[in-house]
Amino acid sequence: MIELKAVTGKGAAKMRTLFLASLAGSLLLASCATPHDATSVASLPASALKSARCASNLLAVDTDFPAGALASCTVSDGTNIAITIAPEDEPPINPSPWYAFRVTPAAPTEMKLSLSYTEHGHRYWPKISYDGVTWTYLDQGQVKVSELAGSKMARIALESDGRPFFISAQEIVVPATYDKWLGKLERHADASRSVLGQSAEGRDIPLLTIADPFSQQRESIVLVGRQHPPEVSGALAMFPFVEELLADNDLARRFRARFQTVVVPMLNPDGVVRGHWRHATGGVDLNRDWGKFCQPETRLMGDMIAAIEADPARNLTFFLDFHSTQKDVVYTLSKDIETDPPGFTDAWLADYQARVPNYEVVEEPGYSAGRGVSKNWIYDEYGVPTATFELGDETDRELVKTLGTAAARAMMKTLLETESE
Repeated sequence: MIELKAVTGKGAAKMRTLFLASLAGSLLLASCATPHDATSVASLPASALKSARCASNLLAVDTDFPAGALASCTVSDGTNIAITIAPEDEPPINPSPWYAFRVTPAAPTEMKLSLSYTEHGHRYWPKISYDGVTWTYLDQGQVKVSELAGSKMARIALESDGRPFFISAQEIVVPATYDKWLGKLERHADASRSVLGQSAEGRDIPLLTIADPFSQQRESIVLVGRQHPPEVSGALAMFPFVEELLADNDLARRFRARFQTVVVPMLNPDGVVRGHWRHATGGVDLNRDWGKFCQPETRLMGDMIAAIEADPARNLTFFLDFHSTQKDVVYTLSKDIETDPPGFTDAWLADYQARVPNYEVVEEPGYSAGRGVSKNWIYDEYGVPTATFELGDETDRELVKTLGTAAARAMMKTLLETESE
């Protein structure tokens, strides 16, 4: 289980530590966990200087780790770092300006950082980590967001103790993180780990199948995540959602006996590793490519779902896509659309709401054919209920965990109440 704690909202006055203890060390970020007690300029590690995007005699800035990304940087007066952030492709592009970089100081020092953007402006509240695993929100007093030439920028003031540290738009959740998580889940007797296929750059796209091996499941559920690289809060909801399907309780056991769940937690590993704002390496938004299938990643999904439908022993029943935006919302199909099973979405969300009585489940129905969005294309092709489960960028991470768990329990209960195939 992934343990996460965070402030509610980006304006909180106190920093709170984000604990990711179960994934300790999984990011494999070179030299990020070793304190550096150097007191002279000569003690800057050669590796930091070799990979530096910018440097002075007092510090070096690099992006030589998975998800590391910035467009350019400069250092003035020894410790004033100016970073420019730009999207991977020419606009128009979604306003999800990802950034992640590491600062290696030669000694304890005060420093100032500025984050400016070529498009859209500042969105994500900066987070800091000394090991790439445990993350802390920077305090409100350390970050000043202002507007320059119509674009928001951020200025950060830090007092370094001499250790290397990361600054990132969101917690860094990369292929090694998923590998660690899936390695834990696949030890369950009802879980089977495999690979959907390879991305455009040859990275594995992981796949997990959940089902009681001693039962015959006809009905199949498909879950997908990380079509868009910066949407980490959606990933953090997907973790407990999937884990709940493997819980040792009557509800989960009955669900696994009747339903097969196919999980693709990271469809866009290339974009995740490269620190993209939105796209895969083909310059395409994967969640606008369903039906067109120009990209290998979406094509693999389309082929997999078609194989489910073509198999006489299986039948697609529900499709759920995990994302992030600036608020918590569940995007569903329009209310006048009929699905099979009928009435599932309303019943699922009602049960979900009942499980989180002090929280408002916000639903936004809608449908637009031909846009290449997964939830719409799946419905067009197969007529099943579909939804996009979105979490806010800065939603409290303990709440994210609660919501993921509650939504999974509600889904299992509601599907078990439908007529069996």
